[in-house]
Amino acid sequence: MSAQPEPALLYSEEEEALRAAVRGLLTDHCDPAGVIARTESAAAHDASLWKALSDSMGLAGLLIPEELGGQGATHREAAVVLEELGRAVAPVPYLTSAVVATEALLACGADDLLTELASATTVAALAVGLHLGPHVASGAGPGVAPGVSPGGAAPCARVEAGGLHGELTGIADASFADVLLVPADDGGLYAVRSADVTVVPQVSLDLTRPVARVTLDGVAGRRLGDAGPAVRRALRAGAGLLASEQLGLADWLLTETVRYLKERKQFNRQVGGFQALKHRLARLWLEVAGLRAAARGAADALATGTDTDVAVAVAQAYAGQVAVHAAEEALQLHGGIGMTWEHPVHLHLKRAKADSIAYGSAGTHRAALAELADLRAPSP
Repeated sequence: MSAQPEPALLYSEEEEALRAAVRGLLTDHCDPAGVIARTESAAAHDASLWKALSDSMGLAGLLIPEELGGQGATHREAAVVLEELGRAVAPVPYLTSAVVATEALLACGADDLLTELASATTVAALAVGLHLGPHVASGAGPGVAPGVSPGGAAPCARVEAGGLHGELTGIADASFADVLLVPADDGGLYAVRSADVTVVPQVSLDLTRPVARVTLDGVAGRRLGDAGPAVRRALRAGAGLLASEQLGLADWLLTETVRYLKERKQFNRQVGGFQALKHRLARLWLEVAGLRAAARGAADALATGTDTDVAVAVAQAYAGQVAVHAAEEALQLHGGIGMTWEHPVHLHLKRAKADSIAYGSAGTHRAALAELADLRAPSP
C-alpha cells in the first residue's frame, strides 16, 4: 500500500507574489492611524479599501470558479490574503463574504449570486452567530423546535405564512452586507436583501469586525438550498482560514516587538539584549512557527479535501491561544509606551481576543478533534 504524499506546506512562488501584491496595497491604503480613526467613526468598514481589493486585484472572487467571473483559486491563496489582512487588521469583510458566504453559495449552487460576489457588486454575510463553529448544525427539519437548529445551539429564522421571522444575533459584517444568507427552521438557506431587514449594531470588542442583530419580520426570501451542509461547509472554511488571519496577527506582533526591543534602550543597553526577554521572544517564535504549520495544514486540507475536519480542528485548537499570547507579550514588552489608543498593538490585541472565540472556541475544536480521533474522555 503506497503512502499518502505529505502536503506541501511551503509557499509557492505564486503565493509569495500574491502576498507581496496584497501587502503593497495594504501599505498604501491601510495604515494603522487610518484604521484607528475608522474605529472612532460611524463606518467601521473601509469601503475604499474593499473596492481596491475587489476591483483592482479581484480578491472578492478568489474562490469562485472562472466561469462565474471569479479567479478559480484555492484556499491556499485565500489563506495568504488573510495572513496579510490579519497583519494589517484590515476592516474589510473578506473572511465573511469572500470565504464564508462564498462557500455557502458554492454548496447551494447559487451561480447568480456568486457572479455578483465575484464582480464585487454584492457583499454577502452568513446570518449565523460569529461564535458558532462548523460542529453546530443549522437549519431545523421535521420534529425540531422552531427557531432552533437540530444541534440546539444555532438559532435560525422561522418560516411563517410565506415569510421569514425571527431575530439573529452576533452576525459579523451584517451592516456592510447587501445580501444575508439566513438558515430557517424548514431546513432551507434563504437569500434575503439586507434592505428588507432591520440591522442593529451590537457592542463588539473588535471594532474592525463589527457584529449586529438582524431582525426579520415577515420578509420574503429566496430559498437557495439545504442549510445544513451549506452552513457546515461555510463555517468549516471560515474556521480553517481564520487560522491564517490569526497567523498574520501573531507574526506582525512578534516582528514589531522584536523591532521595538532592538531600538529601545535602558541603562544604555538595548532592551532586546536582556536574557529574560530573549527567552520570552524565543518561546513566542516557536509558538508562531507551530501556528504557521497548523494554519498552512488547514488551508492545504481545505484546498485538497484531505483530512479537512481534522486539520481545521487542529488549527483552531491551537491558533487562538498563540495569537492572544503574542498580543499580550507585545503589549507588555511595549511597556515603555503604555497602552495608548494611537498605537496599533491594541487593535491586534482586540482582534486576537475576538478571533479566539470566532467560529468555535479552542475547547469546542478540541472536543471535535477528540471525536474525530476516537479519543473521547472516559465516562465518569
